[in-house]
Amino acid sequence: MSQEQYGISGISVFVPPYRVKLQDWCGWTGNAWDKISAVVGHSFRMAGPEDSVYTMAAEAVLKLILNYQVDPARIGSLSLATESSSDNAIGAVIVRGLVDQALTVRGMPPLSRYCEVPEYKQACLAGVYGVKNAMRYLAYDGSDRQAIVVAADIAEYDRGSTGEPTQGAGAVAMLIDRDPQLLTLDLHTSGSASSYRIADFRKPFLRFNGQTPGANGRLRDFPVFNGKYSTACYLDEVVCAFDALFLRRGGPRAEFLRSLAGVFMHRPYHHMPVSAWTMAYLFALGADGGAGHEELAGYCKAGGVTLEQVLAEMGQRPSLVDKVISGHPPEEPYPLTAHVMKAFRKAPAYKEVVEGKLRLGAAAMMHMGNLYTAALPAWIAAGLEEALTQPAELAAHKLLLVGYGSGDAAETVVAKVAPNWRKAAARIGLAQALANAVDVGQDDYARLHAAQWPQEAQIPKRPGFTIERVGKSHDAHFHDLGLEYYRYRP
Repeated sequence: MSQEQYGISGISVFVPPYRVKLQDWCGWTGNAWDKISAVVGHSFRMAGPEDSVYTMAAEAVLKLILNYQVDPARIGSLSLATESSSDNAIGAVIVRGLVDQALTVRGMPPLSRYCEVPEYKQACLAGVYGVKNAMRYLAYDGSDRQAIVVAADIAEYDRGSTGEPTQGAGAVAMLIDRDPQLLTLDLHTSGSASSYRIADFRKPFLRFNGQTPGANGRLRDFPVFNGKYSTACYLDEVVCAFDALFLRRGGPRAEFLRSLAGVFMHRPYHHMPVSAWTMAYLFALGADGGAGHEELAGYCKAGGVTLEQVLAEMGQRPSLVDKVISGHPPEEPYPLTAHVMKAFRKAPAYKEVVEGKLRLGAAAMMHMGNLYTAALPAWIAAGLEEALTQPAELAAHKLLLVGYGSGDAAETVVAKVAPNWRKAAARIGLAQALANAVDVGQDDYARLHAAQWPQEAQIPKRPGFTIERVGKSHDAHFHDLGLEYYRYRP
């Protein structure tokens, strides 16, 4: 087995300009701003009729190539990770076509003709799967090439649903490389977990039945989901992924978690990773015994439960799918541990163990919304960019990346910060990507949500990719019904 190191050498981010401030949204809908701001965030972006998951992905990939001076001829794999595909046959090759168009306009060579173009789908976890498989490509048959993984999604929910404030849209592209310049990823000790959960978050085709397409043929991609059950699934699967990580790593669990310089997790909304990381730490104390049990016992007492009760609960993995089949989906997979979590939040250690580990990039993410597959990569980008302004040096320190995809599956991957990470992180440009915001009012929000053009917001014509038209032919001579034709403006 090769001893070479693989990981991420560059990151770029694209978000569309349409921004909804959640404080304004609370005024339109009657929701409590203090609760929304604490649990969800401050704003989210919306895709316009000129945007698709493919145009956003192409924007991020083109920025990656230009910002990091990537030789297009060296790209041997271009992977698209998304759950917002509008084509059920191809995906990444569309992104490839758009990028090639832009490179040609700029007088640059296109991507290598010998480039693989896979698409990955497993809800919000697809980006992590894409990165892992890009590393495997480089290790086994990628020769001296590089790989790009782009995670792109449009997160949208029905008006009035609990998911409505957690919308978002955007794309994050990552350059996967030997001798990585940002993060080395350790797949040898990564943890994987998966379990079929039926009804936490799905996108069956039946949802499109009877829809009237919006502008540019856009269909509303509102998911079928059960919020509290989805939260239970997230917490349980992440706990299982941590089990898998420590089965391969060995050693004291809580000590390792405390040693990390930072933690980045899938982030559907602000409070979700906080809860999952808190639970993971408490489970680590339970697994360690000794001093871990002593610390955990104090939190148990404050939570009104006994250590023995909590350890017994931690030793079980509930069958959440059976409860759905019986018609009683659970709202909490580990109810006793949930009591302990509330007590732990009041303990002095909470600030360091939870808030301290999740601090990097958290402020920027409050303005990103839910990006589905791109949520975790976006947080990594935000964290590394913020770290440039911090006095503490990250080089050689370890980070933990935790991915999750509804349905459901989770991954835990340990990352080590590269010695020269600052030079590569300075090219991420997340703050610049967020600077394109155009705030939309209530009426334009309604139009965008219905896949229609806004009428009030002054949207400047921006360079980049746009949908020029959608095919309508369906006759004996030529078929292009529903196919998007794109245009690139330099």
